[in-house]
Parts: sequence; C-alpha cells; structure tokens
Amino acid sequence: MIKRQHLGAVLLVLIGATSYGLLSPVFKMAEADGWNVKSITYLQVLSGTLLLWLIFAFKGSLQGLKIQPVTLLKLVITGICGLSLTTVFYNQTLSRLDASLSIVLLFQYAWITILLESLRLRRWPAGRQWLAVALIFAGTLFAAGLLERDPGRLDGWGIIYGLLSAVTYGLFFFLSSYLPQTLEPIAKSAIMATASIVFITAIQGAGSFAGSGSVPIYVWGVLLGILGTVVPTICFNSGIPRIGAGLSALLGSLELPVAVLAAAVLLGEPLSWWQGAGILLILAGILAAERRQDSSPEDRPER
Repeated sequence: MIKRQHLGAVLLVLIGATSYGLLSPVFKMAEADGWNVKSITYLQVLSGTLLLWLIFAFKGSLQGLKIQPVTLLKLVITGICGLSLTTVFYNQTLSRLDASLSIVLLFQYAWITILLESLRLRRWPAGRQWLAVALIFAGTLFAAGLLERDPGRLDGWGIIYGLLSAVTYGLFFFLSSYLPQTLEPIAKSAIMATASIVFITAIQGAGSFAGSGSVPIYVWGVLLGILGTVVPTICFNSGIPRIGAGLSALLGSLELPVAVLAAAVLLGEPLSWWQGAGILLILAGILAAERRQDSSPEDRPER
C-alpha cells in the first residue's frame, strides 16, 4: 500500500518520527546535566520557533503567509494541542520516568487516533481495530516493564502526564490531516510553533536558567528545538496532509524503537527481552489498525 503513496511524503514522515524519537534521551541528558524541565522546555520551543522563521526567511515566500482566517485558526489550534501541550506533558513525563517508559506511554496515541477517527466517521471501530487496541495494551504491559518491576514504585504523575501527551499527540496527527495540502510547509510550521511558544510562555513562563551544567542550556535548547520542533514539524506538515493521519501514524511508529534503542545506547537504560516483545506487540497493533490505508474518498477529511 505504501507503494501507492507519494514516496517523498512517506520519507518525510519517517524522518520526522526518527527525529522525535531521539528527543527523549537527549532531554534526559540535558536534565541530568543540571537544568530544570521548565527552562529546557521553554528554550526547546523558543529556539525551534526562531529557527523555523529563519528557515522561512531564506527558503519561504511571503505568499505562504497569505492564509485565510479559518485556516490560521486551525494552525493555531493544532500548534497549541499538538506542539505546546505534547511538549509540556511529554517533558514532564521524561522528568519523572525513564525515557523508554515515557515513549511507551506516548505511543498510546495510536489507539487514541483510532477513537478520534471513529468519532469523526461516526462509525464503531472495526474488529481489526479492536485487535489493534488489545495488542497495544498488551504490548504496553511488556514494554513498560510492568511485569518486571513494582508498579507501585512508578511516579503516578509521570504516568498521567505520559497519557496526556498521548492524547495531545493523537490530536496533532488527527488535526494535521485537516490542514490544506496547498499551505507552504515551512510557513505552516513557523505559525504553529509561534502559537506554541506563546501558549507555553503563558502557562509556565520561561523558567529559571540558573544552573551549573557542563553544557550551556542554550546549546541543549537549540539541539532539542531541532529534534523536537524544527525537523518533525516541517516533515509532518509536509507529509501528513498528503498521505493522511492513518498511514502517518503507522510510519510514525518508527519513533518507538528509535527512542528505546537510543535510551539504551545513550543513557544505558536496560532493555529486556520482555520489553522488546512489548515493542513488537505495539508495532503490530499499529499495523493492524492501519491495514486499510487506501480509504475511500468519503473516509478522508474535507479540506
């Protein structure tokens, strides 16, 4: 089925997923270096926003900023739900749980996307989709290491923030599929990121930049901004409207093994056979959910 899609769009979504997967261990490294979660989050989004506008200044065109008010509102809502809230919730998760468990919780967005699509189509999920939900839940038990550790020792707020990040990440894929394909990806990404930094400034402020890390916090901010804002936003905004939320969610599953393997390599987090089996179950669940990618025209969002 992938062969029928535009190869460029497919590759862009894969690149975006890989970049976002690397975000988790890098964030943990920044926090371990002595910087607090609020200031890291703020500089991540701020640097990402500035870099996007810088790219737009060299590569974009003013024509790309001529956007209808309704479309602009959609971009702002998607930026707040998909970028701001996901970044805030996910970074809070990372500050409380290990990187591999955090990414597993984020990946609950897969069945949440199924639910959102079912609500949009006003159609009960098909049997294969229920199978997908079951596989994802079972995979989560294994991948989270719940069979190997005491669940009572897990941070409750970390679990809650992780599930909230899954909801907002699912909303990002869902809402992005409604954006017009004709919008210039860089301009679209810059506008969404601007809405994101304004919202984050309003709800948490810039945080404290006091610290004694071996690497300046601004360096971490730029690196995280590239991995978590610039690359994924441009790639997803370019690819998702062209191939739809369903296939994008499937391709985005590459983020999970990338994040878990990067956490094992960069942070030394243990990776057991049970966790590996859980990751495979989650990927199988996403694959089962997205079997029918060539949906009929009436199954696609109006644009």
